[in-house]
Amino acid sequence: MAVASPSPTPNPDAIKFTLDVKLPGSINFANAEAAAGNPFAAEVFALGGVAAVFGVNDFVTITRVAGSDWDPIVSGVVAAAATHL
Repeated sequence: MAVASPSPTPNPDAIKFTLDVKLPGSINFANAEAAAGNPFAAEVFALGGVAAVFGVNDFVTITRVAGSDWDPIVSGVVAAAATHL
């Protein structure tokens, strides 16, 4: 059960989530279809408004579709990390 702590990035359409665990490998998905075999990324894409999921070591970066509301994405990523990472 990982804890994901959000922090801003220079890109207003991306948020970095620092994890309290290390990922077993890197993840890099540009759409929901590509993420189908990864439960964490699939759940994040299912939130809607997510354009990309990237993760390595102890962080993941979520890029939103421009104009999408961050609040449901942030809370959904925190919940997905707790469930799947």
